[in-house]
Amino acid sequence: MTALLRFIRRLAPHAILLPAALAMVYPFFWMVRASLRTSAEVFGAVPDAPPIWQSAAENYGRALIESPVLQFIANGLLVTTIILGLQVVTSVMTAYALAKLRFRGAGLLMALVVLAMAIPPQVPAFPLFLTLARMRMLDSYFALILPYMTSAFAIIMFRQFIVGIPDDIILAARQDGMNEADIVMRIVVPALKPAIAAFAIFSVTFHWNDLYWPMIVIKSTNFAPPTLGILYFRSQDGGNDFGPLMASATLVTLPMIALFLALQRQFVRGVTMSGVK
Repeated sequence: MTALLRFIRRLAPHAILLPAALAMVYPFFWMVRASLRTSAEVFGAVPDAPPIWQSAAENYGRALIESPVLQFIANGLLVTTIILGLQVVTSVMTAYALAKLRFRGAGLLMALVVLAMAIPPQVPAFPLFLTLARMRMLDSYFALILPYMTSAFAIIMFRQFIVGIPDDIILAARQDGMNEADIVMRIVVPALKPAIAAFAIFSVTFHWNDLYWPMIVIKSTNFAPPTLGILYFRSQDGGNDFGPLMASATLVTLPMIALFLALQRQFVRGVTMSGVK
């Protein structure tokens, strides 16, 4: 009886997590399955349906030829990489100052950072749009990057990690002649690698899938990120042709899957350490 209860207790978490995992994976499965079939097959059986390889070649061929999907992916990679680099640099320096430096107004600055997380992105959208319009910088990469040059979430997350670094190590480094920039680059950043990897997945995924801000500032396909590019493709060419549309969606999803697989171990470690702290 005791062995049976122990078995049920071990099985219970998996019985709960497995349906949740299947519910999250099923939309991706449906997307890939639809990209390998004709539009008529997506919603039901069709007599004399063509082979899967023929439907897949047609769908992915149309996705690559009829829309600049590779240009959309390149735009997304460029914008998300620049945003991530700027956010890491500005957030690490700010978090280090808040965690290890003593200066007047540090508490007020930390309160403002926390307050910034409570402001929805729709609030500063109109002033930013007017600023970019007066600078004649609408419909450009700069317009996509400007609102996200730093991250309040990253500042708070990195600060929690930096607080855990013993002050004696920082003091010893200063006594050895290292300035604050050297301490950040040679001591703080290596210790922050799991946190930076975890934040990288959050940041890149958010900005890769962001549709709200690109719809405001981007008008041409030359600067459109993947999500906006799929919207153009759907309205102009894809329409109700779900096969090529799902092929485009599959192509723009592949970089995110590759990123997660590459940083999976660091991501889990960073999230786990955040929970422990």
